[in-house]
Amino acid sequence: MTDPDKRLPSRRIADDLRASIESGELASGAKLPSERDLAARYGTARNTAREAISILQTEGLVVAQHGRGVFVRPRTPLMRLGSNRYSRRLRGETGLSPFRIEVTKQGRTPKTECRSVEPAPAPADVADRLGLEGGEPVIRRENWYFADDEPVQVGVTYIPLGVAGDSPLATAKVLGKGSIYARFEDVGYVITRIREEISARMPSPDEVTGLAMPPGVPVIEVLHTSFDADRQPFEVTRFVMRGDLNGLDYNMPIED
Repeated sequence: MTDPDKRLPSRRIADDLRASIESGELASGAKLPSERDLAARYGTARNTAREAISILQTEGLVVAQHGRGVFVRPRTPLMRLGSNRYSRRLRGETGLSPFRIEVTKQGRTPKTECRSVEPAPAPADVADRLGLEGGEPVIRRENWYFADDEPVQVGVTYIPLGVAGDSPLATAKVLGKGSIYARFEDVGYVITRIREEISARMPSPDEVTGLAMPPGVPVIEVLHTSFDADRQPFEVTRFVMRGDLNGLDYNMPIED
C-alpha cells in the first residue's frame, strides 16, 4: 500500500515531536530522543533526524546544550514586573537592584556583571529622550544579567554628565546597597515615573553570541526612561532581553 503521507521525513519527525511538546508528553525541560534513536524509530538517516531537530530549534521549541543533548525549551519565562520593580520601599527593604528583586521573587538566583563604565556619545534616540543634542557625551554603563547562571538580558544605561558628575555613577562598576537607583538618590534624583517603549526584533550577531541565543528566537527591546519628581528625565536604559526566557507583566491604572 502506498503511504499517503506526502511530508518529507524530516518534517514528519518534526511534526510528531512538536505534537508531543504541545500535548505535554514531552514536558518543559525534557530531553528529546537522540538523533540515533529518532533515525532508528523512523527508519531514516541521522542527517534527516538532525534536520527535524533543526526545524524545532528554528521555531524556538527546543534548545541544544553542548555535550548534553537537546531539550524542550522551558515555558515559564522570567517576568519583568513593571508595576513594582522600581519600588523605593522594596529597594530599601532588600538593598537589591530591580533585577535582583524580581529574579529573587521568582525563585531564581540572580547575577549581574557591569562590564564597562565610560564616557560615550549618546545615540540619537537616547539623546532625544534625555533632551540632549545627538552625539552629546554621556556616561555609558553596560550591564549583563543572569538568572541561574543563564544570560537573560543586557542593559546599557546612559546618564547625562551633569547628573553623574564625579559620583560612583560615572566611575564605579559596583554601586553598593540599593544599586544604581540608590546612587541616583544620593545625587538628588529620585525615580518617580518611568516610560518604557517595548518592541521586538531579531538579534544582532553579537547579541546571539553574548546571550547564547538559539536559532529563530527574537529579542525584546525595552527602552526605559526614568523621571524625577519634576518629570525631568535623568537616565535612559536600553534593555535587550531574550524573547524565549523573558516576559512582561505590567499592572497600572487606566487614564481617563
